[in-house]
Amino acid sequence: MEVKALQQMLSQFRQVQEKLEKQIDELSVEASAGGGMVTVKMNGQKQLTEVRIEPDIFKSKDQEMLQDLIQGAVNEATRRVDEELSKQVKEISGGLPGVAGLKIPGLF
Repeated sequence: MEVKALQQMLSQFRQVQEKLEKQIDELSVEASAGGGMVTVKMNGQKQLTEVRIEPDIFKSKDQEMLQDLIQGAVNEATRRVDEELSKQVKEISGGLPGVAGLKIPGLF
């Protein structure tokens, strides 16, 4: 492979990386559990940005149930982030050979 072709491919990879980083920064997903009793928002870095708990849940004083609902909502949000990032990688990298099937550690 020629040096010029390699440089062009590296340039395309950098563009894909920059687009992906921007989309990760802009990504926000929401997930809930218990019919909306617990709702969480998560960014593309898989950091919780918001947790909402309906006040009615405290009336039951069931700590275990609340823990389960929070865990379920966070797990669902994490799954949605992975799903959205995977979809975006496929869209961005569609034209680059070998990138579409790439598995990036920590992303999926």
